[in-house]
Amino acid sequence: MDSEILITQVLYGGLGLVLFLLGLWSFIVHDGLSRKLIALNVMGSGVFHVLVAIAYRGLEQTPDPVPHALVLTGIVVAVSATALALAFGRRLEERDHA
Repeated sequence: MDSEILITQVLYGGLGLVLFLLGLWSFIVHDGLSRKLIALNVMGSGVFHVLVAIAYRGLEQTPDPVPHALVLTGIVVAVSATALALAFGRRLEERDHA
């Protein structure tokens, strides 16, 4: 039973680490504002996967609600920050082309 918990946590945690590193690489390599914004969102998804992996306790026990609440709050903040960054980026593009 403990090996099932460990395998699931390693799978989700490893996927989160891969997503975070992929987003970090993309953020460093690409120049465009929209690509950097997408890279930041991918990094955030990786962090959310790691938090979900930390919360998992197995099939018999309920998951820890605190990391899940942090993930839900993080999703709301990420969507809001992405919308704000897109609006600022559009305004900068309009100002540069005017």
